[in-house]
Amino acid sequence: MHDLLILDRFLPYRLSVLSNTVSTAIANRYTERFELRIPEWRVLAVLGMQPGLSAAEVAAKTAMDAVAVSRAVTRLIKQSRLERRYTSQDRRRSELRLSEQGQRVYEEIVPIARAYERALLDGLDETERLELDRLLQRLTQRADLLTTQPPTQDEI
Repeated sequence: MHDLLILDRFLPYRLSVLSNTVSTAIANRYTERFELRIPEWRVLAVLGMQPGLSAAEVAAKTAMDAVAVSRAVTRLIKQSRLERRYTSQDRRRSELRLSEQGQRVYEEIVPIARAYERALLDGLDETERLELDRLLQRLTQRADLLTTQPPTQDEI
């Protein structure tokens, strides 16, 4: 008989559900008002912090699929929320920046996102918050390592 996979106890599933729940809760606050989808907000959020990235760099920073990032970028450019500039050294590489309108949207959503984060973390005391941060950093590092060095058949 095969081992059963109990999803409610399977960490990757639990993290995915938590991420989707949190993203959806925040998105419910900005989707209708700003006509943004979650991938578009993620692109704005990254470029609000680090302007001048390429779409590929945004995809890497958000761990989003390149196609999803490309669609989000296209939609944001059509909405005049992003500007794309091609570099003079390499016309194949473009840099993305928030437009004035994109910057205003970013500045309106950030307080909404931060308020949700505070409300979510209010369920933890300071020690638990620090421990959660530490554990998330360690899990992220381990996941990155396993992406480049997957477990061998013997380890499975």
